[in-house]
Amino acid sequence: MHHEHSAPGNVDLIGTPALVAGTHPLSMVYGGGGVFGIGYCVGIAHGLMLGGIEVVTAPALGTSAGSWAAAAVALGLTYDDVADMRAPSVPCRQTGVLADAARGLWGEATHPLVSVSAVHLRSRRRHILDGGRYPLADLVAASSAVPGLLPPHRIDGRLYVDGGMWSVTSIDAAADAQEVIVVAPLAGPHMGPIGRGAGLLLSRELRAWKKRHPDRQITLIRPNRAIAAHAGTNPLSLFDADRARAVYPLAIEQGERCAERLMAKAAA
Repeated sequence: MHHEHSAPGNVDLIGTPALVAGTHPLSMVYGGGGVFGIGYCVGIAHGLMLGGIEVVTAPALGTSAGSWAAAAVALGLTYDDVADMRAPSVPCRQTGVLADAARGLWGEATHPLVSVSAVHLRSRRRHILDGGRYPLADLVAASSAVPGLLPPHRIDGRLYVDGGMWSVTSIDAAADAQEVIVVAPLAGPHMGPIGRGAGLLLSRELRAWKKRHPDRQITLIRPNRAIAAHAGTNPLSLFDADRARAVYPLAIEQGERCAERLMAKAAA
């Protein structure tokens, strides 16, 4: 049975575990960006962890590639675990191929700190799906089903497509926290037309979030010029596993530098 209701920010929540109720010290948001985005998000998360940021114990919202990162980090997978996954080439019409790949990584695991954004195909509304309620393999498949490239994924009889069709990050649906860290692989002027477009939408979401939460902190992390260069300008390059592997160590370094700044700011 669904527990579905509207919440601030026009969010449809499918299940809301008690563990993520109330205010947390930190909430993570991981955005989309193909396998490049997975490498970037996981690298940033691991860099933040090396710098002393309690990423693993924070509620995490993932969209598309970010859903894979949120699940991998919560379950304690290494980047090699994820990078060795037998991902389908795109376009692919084989139903269930993403879920099968994810089950090869973590089976039927669930995790109450993970939630993902996906778009319900029939209503065209965004749903936030609870990783404590549904297998993470199904959630990442739903959140990553890029229309035209990968088939929709069915959960509880509902067909879902990529959450990025609604928002690349869905910041407004982040778990309530004193500080939110947003990792946005596609946003920024270095990423070409896609990055500029995503950056404009992200800026709008950030302004709206700050207006609603004037007493909270939000930090945006996005690719620097060196990392963006690995993405190239062809959108299909985002699905290049070799580029993703090259980005991961650079993202760790960027994450560590961000952690240093956040820790210094907290100490001040």
